[in-house]
Amino acid sequence: MALNLFAFSGGVAMACALAASAPAAALDCDALKAFNSERAGVSLVILRRGEIVCEDYPNGGALDAGWALASGTKSFVGVIAAAAVQDGLLSLDERVSETLPRWREDANLAQVTIAELLSLTSGADFPGHRRPGRLPSYDQAVQVATGAAPPGARFQYGSGPFQVFGAVMMAKLEDAGLDADPLAYLQRRVLDPVGIEPTHWARRAGDLPHLPAGASFTARDWAMFGQFILQGGVWEGERLLDDRAHARLFEGAAANPAYGLTWWLAEPVDPETRAGIPQLRRASDISAFAAGLPEVWMAAGAGRQRLYVIPEAELVIVRQTDRVMAALMGRAPEWSDGEFLTMALAD
Repeated sequence: MALNLFAFSGGVAMACALAASAPAAALDCDALKAFNSERAGVSLVILRRGEIVCEDYPNGGALDAGWALASGTKSFVGVIAAAAVQDGLLSLDERVSETLPRWREDANLAQVTIAELLSLTSGADFPGHRRPGRLPSYDQAVQVATGAAPPGARFQYGSGPFQVFGAVMMAKLEDAGLDADPLAYLQRRVLDPVGIEPTHWARRAGDLPHLPAGASFTARDWAMFGQFILQGGVWEGERLLDDRAHARLFEGAAANPAYGLTWWLAEPVDPETRAGIPQLRRASDISAFAAGLPEVWMAAGAGRQRLYVIPEAELVIVRQTDRVMAALMGRAPEWSDGEFLTMALAD
């Protein structure tokens, strides 16, 4: 029995069973459940064309439980940017220094665009705020940043750029006479229309939303967000995201073809580049399997939290664990994006 995702509203869904619509024969739900469960999974939700075709809550998981997404949160930031483009608040190609005067004082930072900031190719470094737990406030991130490399020259994963974007977004919203809270903007512009909300979103320095890693969602609500992304930023016939900005979320950068604007991509990466990006060596093997996969857009977080959007197959897949803190302490559960996706997409 397939369930229509659009019959769900909010974190605790009001389920409505539809007429029987079995998943495609290629989708081996039992095998995928076992793969997930044996690797510390607490939720698994798979949608095909907006319908739940496989669902499981092993190892203490529950339908209404929200789990921290860790860095899976970052992909919401790209959506904030695409909504802001739709609203005329910003352009992805404008320089950050047009909004933040402090960045005009550094020759490299002065040239950074919002797109480079969100693709993690700004070249900015954030001294004293590199380790987990050392999250700078929005203003601290702006102030401590140094232009360690020319924009576009290198990929460097971290939280600082997302906090800088928070400062940009607050300034843009204030100038427009709107509530300056970026999370309030995301909720109003995207989450409310889609009918979802976080079970929690951490606020840190300055009581501001933790943009790199603060969100917690139920599996179904995260999947509904993925369905919105699959539909091109359109919901119930209404375009909520600028179409070109949405497309750019999934265009890799030269410095790392496997990362767009806040989303990981199933794109091959040459060995030298791969060796220099710890997340592609330790956290995900998706680029190593890219040759055998269709286009995949992935939101990924510590503990092996995953949202996969696979346009060609019209699939959205969420899997979550309860191991975020363990992963941050160097004890991440076993997981292979490549093996799981190969299994999910098997002929």
